[in-house]
Amino acid sequence: MTKSSSDSSDHDLFVTEFPKKGFGIVDYLQGRVHFALLDQMKLMHKSGMKQEQIKETITKTINEIIENFEPEKESESS
Repeated sequence: MTKSSSDSSDHDLFVTEFPKKGFGIVDYLQGRVHFALLDQMKLMHKSGMKQEQIKETITKTINEIIENFEPEKESESS
């Protein structure tokens, strides 16, 4: 991953918390993913990346996660 900062104000600027109350587990997890992607795109844009670069980077990462997902192994390690 990336180097962690001891200054949490940098993180607070880009990390949106998803509310926990009133949501089922699927909606809660989807909301967290949604907010995480928006936060990541906001940071990438602020760092100077163009929209097409952001799209390519995130799409590549998501595709890798999906392609490497093996539910049988996941359930065994849980």
